Amino acid sequence: MTSSSLDDLRRDIDRVDEVLVRLLNERARCVCEVGRLKKEKGIEVYQPDREKQVLAHRAGIGGGGTARSRSGARGCFERIIDEARRLERRVVH
Repeated sequence: MTSSSLDDLRRDIDRVDEVLVRLLNERARCVCEVGRLKKEKGIEVYQPDREKQVLAHRAGIGGGGTARSRSGARGCFERIIDEARRLERRVVH
């Protein structure tokens, strides 16, 4: 691999990261709205069945990949869900 192709790939990764950050910010905005609604309706923040549903849905749209990449993607979404729960708790409490 030449250094220019390495540089090109790194720029590609940077562009993907920029999109990911924008999408995560949008997701966080939605999560805060969910938290406000849960507070209004007296619904608990932690909804284990919903979290299982979210993870199952993400696994279904994973597009295949190796077991290792699926495991990594699941771990990322588990972390995203943990952060979402933390944001909801801040809104609710």
